[in-house]
Amino acid sequence: MTRYKILDDLLSNRYHNYSLDDLTEELNRRLNEMDIDSVTRRCVEKDIHYLEYEGPFLVDIERYSAPGYSKEKQRSYVKKCLRYSNPSFSIFKKDLTDDEEYLLSEALSLLGQFDGLPNLDGLEGLRFGLGVKRKRKIISLTKNPLENSSLLGQLFTAISQKQVIELSYHTFNSDEIKKIVVHPYLLKEYNRRWFLFSAADTDDKLLCFSLDRIDGVKPLPSYKYREYKGDLSSYFDDIIGVTLHIGQPVEHILFWVSDNSCHYVETKPLHDSQIMYKGDKADEIRASYPSLSGGAFFSIDCVENYELIRELCSFGPELVVLSPDGIRKKIISRLRKMTGMYEIDSKRRNLK
Repeated sequence: MTRYKILDDLLSNRYHNYSLDDLTEELNRRLNEMDIDSVTRRCVEKDIHYLEYEGPFLVDIERYSAPGYSKEKQRSYVKKCLRYSNPSFSIFKKDLTDDEEYLLSEALSLLGQFDGLPNLDGLEGLRFGLGVKRKRKIISLTKNPLENSSLLGQLFTAISQKQVIELSYHTFNSDEIKKIVVHPYLLKEYNRRWFLFSAADTDDKLLCFSLDRIDGVKPLPSYKYREYKGDLSSYFDDIIGVTLHIGQPVEHILFWVSDNSCHYVETKPLHDSQIMYKGDKADEIRASYPSLSGGAFFSIDCVENYELIRELCSFGPELVVLSPDGIRKKIISRLRKMTGMYEIDSKRRNLK
């Protein structure tokens, strides 16, 4: 029955093209995760025959041809695949209990109040079928409007269904359309922009794509999806934003914040590692910087990147980085360039 439950899930999946060999491989992968011995291809073949012809289910299974790709042999081929003729069919399908229907209705009521998830039209149909009434919106998320409004939903589906995709995209400094095959893992929002984190099919290198630079998404159901081997959530532990330069050290950044912005920075930390110094430690630091009156001293532990420098500069004179010198110099250089641009513009205006 465990095998039947897994096969039932695979045969109803419309996001992958499974041949008999693919079904055997995926079945054994899931069995091994449950510490159950692997089975042979012949065993899977007999299971499918039983489901189709001999057992109490008598399911309708269709055979069809689909393009395949062998990464080992670096070539395309045609493979014979299997799936339920009816994608909504399941041998384990049953009606919801009253408790399950109530919990699902409550979840839909909450989810339906969120903006920012396009291309999920099925949610409306499910809400209507369960008789969930619309309620006034009590949660609103700021979102960056995309020209391709269905893109977020397409990528959400690809990640949740573990589907390899081909991205068409262009860079910030070029309109040339490029294509790449990737294994998608995570959608992340930062500073009103959405980003896709995925691994290249060729070398497993983790890549980040801004969604406003993605021009198209093509599902590749015949490609085998590879899970991310590490802990993707820890990827962002030591950075602000989404840019991580592999191999760079974590910097201990000490900075002063004026009285005007002190409470803001205290209640909205720049990073999870932020510390606000008080008592003797604060007095010790203040003694080293007598020119800074009032305010408070903070520190964060981050890997340097573009977003970090931009965030520190965004406070203007309300925030002063005290160490390390490397980050101080980059902030000073950035502020001087900005001041220089204003001076040039002022001279131009005076000449007019």
